[in-house]
Amino acid sequence: MLSKISQRAFASRQVCQTGLNSRFAVVLGTQWGDEGKGKLVDILAKDYDICARFNGGANAGHTVVADGQKYAFHLLPCGILYQKCINVLGNGVVMHVPTLFEELAQLDKNGIDYKGRLLISDRAHLVSDIQIHADGLLEQQKGKSAIGTTKRGIGPTYASKALRIGLRVGDLLDWQRFEEKYNTFVNELSYLYRIDNFDKKKELDELRQLNERITKGNMIVDSIQYLSRALNDSKKRIIAEGANATMLDIDFGTYPYITSSSTTVGGVCTGLGVPPSAIETTIGIMKAYTTRVGGGPFPSECLDDIGARLQKVGHEFGATTGRPRRCGWLDLNVVKFSHKLNGLTSINMTKLDVLTGINKIKVATHYELNGRKLDGEMPASLDDLGKCQVKYVELDGWEEDISNITQFEKLPGAAQNYIKFIEKELSIPITWVGTGPAREAMFLRQ
Repeated sequence: MLSKISQRAFASRQVCQTGLNSRFAVVLGTQWGDEGKGKLVDILAKDYDICARFNGGANAGHTVVADGQKYAFHLLPCGILYQKCINVLGNGVVMHVPTLFEELAQLDKNGIDYKGRLLISDRAHLVSDIQIHADGLLEQQKGKSAIGTTKRGIGPTYASKALRIGLRVGDLLDWQRFEEKYNTFVNELSYLYRIDNFDKKKELDELRQLNERITKGNMIVDSIQYLSRALNDSKKRIIAEGANATMLDIDFGTYPYITSSSTTVGGVCTGLGVPPSAIETTIGIMKAYTTRVGGGPFPSECLDDIGARLQKVGHEFGATTGRPRRCGWLDLNVVKFSHKLNGLTSINMTKLDVLTGINKIKVATHYELNGRKLDGEMPASLDDLGKCQVKYVELDGWEEDISNITQFEKLPGAAQNYIKFIEKELSIPITWVGTGPAREAMFLRQ
């Protein structure tokens, strides 16, 4: 019966490159995060019925500017700003309840009504304060080898999930039983991480108060069934937004300098409980240059004036931690690898305006390792990656201010050529281009 329903629902499935007419679109980062995913989701979400988050937790930061107001979301999907849009935190998300309500307070302050528009999967895992504490301890223990996590408890929470000792959002529906599970859970983590005298009462009291708001708001749902019904309603449209990015994926990223969840298109299926056949559009977000936060390999990093300039002009500081981002030239080998994993239907290039004023712009097209060309191939071994020679082409830059330009034809010739060169190298259409931080500074190429 289910297979017949699925066949009927997706019989007319078509690929939509832009996301404007898709029934199910996915927006993913193609680099090491901070590409500007939230901005495109914000633009598209107004025409979607459901906006769903499928992975990560408060370690991700989406900065959205709407009506002159700046919002920094770490848990909330960007669709929360639109009254028509229902927002779902899927089973693949890990949620710190106090952080969620801090973000909801932003909405309250600005008069945005979210009643009935925020649904949380009963299968999503809870981030406890003891896991946040453990995250900090693990980073401290690593010393100079620290990964550079956000210390938001994400890794320990996914570890607890894999160890089958974690707490789930659905556990909150039976408070008495939850208290029992919580006490057992804290005892187990205290033993695992050698934590003494953790204040269980303090966190339980806070969770009890916030849980009353969650249950009164009917936020906890069986998201699998909810999304399944939506998929089989031909009038419903879903957009899924990813946290982090492909090169931070638990399996495919630059391990161990990665996050603890699946950040690729496969994570959409496991993090929301939807079939692969449902996905019509997969848009990869690609910054016009490359950045990463924290430790780990960065083949095209610029440790010179160019890197400092990109950081300053691009305001490259983390939305979650405020840490300065490392900056470098655009690395197309990384984006090609991301395309292999995600099957991108199109690219959204962001922050093109940041490159203004650079006389000669380099683009990494591929690597060489021991005389062998790596084109869309990333070595699993960090030792091998460190031995790779990055091969660049050099393109002319432009001096004209392109901030907030919203037509491709009005860009300087060199900026147009930059886009065309990258498009040809990737063999993926660049359909969206960003020329500034505001929502309006994004245009669709005709």
